Amino acid sequence: MNNIWSTTIRPGGKWSGQIGRGKLLRFTALGEGANIAMLMYNAKDLTERYNMPDTLKAQHTSHLTKGNVLMSDNGRALASFVEDSLGWHDPICGSTTRAATDAKYGKTSYQELRNDWLHSGEENFTVELVRNGLGKRDLMPAVNLFSKVFCDDAGNMHFDPAHCPEGATVTLRTEMDVLLVLSNTPHPLDPRTVYPSVPFKLEILSAAPVDALDYCVNYRPENRRAFENTWEYHTLLGI
Repeated sequence: MNNIWSTTIRPGGKWSGQIGRGKLLRFTALGEGANIAMLMYNAKDLTERYNMPDTLKAQHTSHLTKGNVLMSDNGRALASFVEDSLGWHDPICGSTTRAATDAKYGKTSYQELRNDWLHSGEENFTVELVRNGLGKRDLMPAVNLFSKVFCDDAGNMHFDPAHCPEGATVTLRTEMDVLLVLSNTPHPLDPRTVYPSVPFKLEILSAAPVDALDYCVNYRPENRRAFENTWEYHTLLGI
């Protein structure tokens, strides 16, 4: 596993970039209570992107962990969870808005605080999408890495504030060339009234080739079908 590139994203920060298939994306929380909101698109065809409903219903789950696959709206595997120190990441609750950020943490502005103003996930995503030829209409439900939300018997959703310790890691493997978009902004259900200040590290590493015995390929029959669709896609493109 060769380390290709790495960066640290500060609290409130954002990042986007195209990453080739067969790479490992290793995220590390550099403090307690981290949350990384993530979007993913097919880098060769930005109309194809991560599909939350298909991902969850196909894998019979309401959270993501090792073995799970991020499926596109064309039934292909965009990326797989290959390592996970936590066992639970939230794919349901989306990202923060400007109105919700102002209501919880107080109104701030760039003119007043410059880069220390309190960003929302929706704004961060929109900026990065525009940089990549997309826009606000291309927003979709984000995956919240490092966050746990569960439901009680009455169907009420609960955020676990103690879920993510400092040093927690999760590693995804790209199964296609992807556009990755990240926002280091609070989880919408985080009860803290002080804007969380937790940076995270992103490392891009080389991955071993995927074979028929791969854990993620065989995690569920639906996963294998998504991989087969992806392999067919690459075969027909000649790549």
